[in-house]
Amino acid sequence: MYKILVCDDEKIERKGVIFLFKQMDIDCEIEEIVNGQAALEYLETHEVDILLTDVKMPHMDGMELIKKIKERNLNPNMKIIIVSGYSDFEYAKLAVKLGVSDYILKPVDPKEFEPTLRKLLDELDSQKYEKDLKEKSMSFMKQHYLYSLVNGLNAKEVEDLGLSKGELNVDYHRLMLLEFEQSFFGKSDDGFMQNLHECIEDAEFQYLNLNTDQCVIFFDKMETDERYWKEMASKIQKMILNKYKMTVYIAISKEFEDVRDVTAAFEETENLMENRFYVTESKIYISYADDKVAIDEHADDDTLMKQMKQDIKMKDTENLKVHFAKLCAKYKKKNDFSQVYIKFIFSNLLKDFYDNLPDVGARDLNSEIERLYKSADFQTVIDIVNVNIKRLEETFQSNPQMIHREIESVKQYIYEHYGEEISVEYLADLVYMAPSYLSCVFKKETGQNLSKFIKAYRMEKAKEMLEESHKKIVTISNEVGYPNVSYFCQSFREYFGISPQKFRSQGEK
Repeated sequence: MYKILVCDDEKIERKGVIFLFKQMDIDCEIEEIVNGQAALEYLETHEVDILLTDVKMPHMDGMELIKKIKERNLNPNMKIIIVSGYSDFEYAKLAVKLGVSDYILKPVDPKEFEPTLRKLLDELDSQKYEKDLKEKSMSFMKQHYLYSLVNGLNAKEVEDLGLSKGELNVDYHRLMLLEFEQSFFGKSDDGFMQNLHECIEDAEFQYLNLNTDQCVIFFDKMETDERYWKEMASKIQKMILNKYKMTVYIAISKEFEDVRDVTAAFEETENLMENRFYVTESKIYISYADDKVAIDEHADDDTLMKQMKQDIKMKDTENLKVHFAKLCAKYKKKNDFSQVYIKFIFSNLLKDFYDNLPDVGARDLNSEIERLYKSADFQTVIDIVNVNIKRLEETFQSNPQMIHREIESVKQYIYEHYGEEISVEYLADLVYMAPSYLSCVFKKETGQNLSKFIKAYRMEKAKEMLEESHKKIVTISNEVGYPNVSYFCQSFREYFGISPQKFRSQGEK
């Protein structure tokens, strides 16, 4: 709909112009103003597409009105038409100098009025199309910029791609990683962005889809109160549950100074997200700014013990050390635990160690537990456990290839089944791992997140098909595991910075 302002001190002239507009059957909203001063005040608070103004009016004439509009840069894309009974050449020259689009003499001739207006409307349509195209292009470039940072490129590497932080206006200070229990995007996400905007009312944000079950939301708001972010995450969870009947886990990063810190912040949320397979109460994990060791506030003893049991099973002493450090940090932060309780928890951990140590028996274990219970301070307890972690590490080094073989099996399955639906849970079942640990050891072995690895392989196969075959894009989309072709095109564009259609046409050239 076009917004039109008619400014004339003569009522009959205003009504005549409005009548001509109605005869043209244009979808428009028309306002009447009686003088230049009133028109100027109106334009300071309203967007207008076309201004038709008389020259001679009380309080402020048409020429002065136009000068004021230009000086204050009001409605810079607005088209201005002078409708006047004065045909003086000096008026015409001044009108041109002021950037007036056209000059119509009174009495207005309908045969002159309609083509003049049609021409201006065509220009407005063209400008709007170009503006929308530019905004869409900038949006794609911004997504590609953020996607590149999330995938580990540093700021210089990203700018080498021709993407500039300043030009794209990317200034974010916190991010949330959303992860669904099953495939969501490309299937159930109808109206997701609209629902997200309604849910997040008091903060500007940028949404970025990563794959079929993950997305990231970037926020420009500087807010250090973690309760604010937890409440926002809770609102998003409830919206998704109500609208889509699906469960979502949300990891929230610490606040960061510059968008170039996105890579580290995203890795932080990925590490927090590992808790989703153990902590099921709140499904919200937040990294606190004053914690040197990232500790989820819901990570109870049982959670950490499960994680360490899995570490022992996978002979992963690096993660065992990390999870043990979290357990120690938890008890160091609080002094309301009894010594007996702490020693009981740590002695149970020793039992799990000794089940995996060869050439040791119950007598050795009992001796070590007795030494632990006689400890006079917490640091001595920690030292005893660390000595036994070292023993486990030396034992596990005799079979270092176990994890490597499991990851190679997962990769081989992806290579052979990339066109099918693949979930982390399914891959974890194939190699008898917990999904969180498969994700963790996969990243350690390959340097890449598992979901990203699947998407990257699919995107490279799609690129290969576009280059080497004449298959339709919808066919390629299905063959690389994307039944929704529009979602495939969006993912391809985010990954490569160009649509599949343009990629193919450039290759042909």
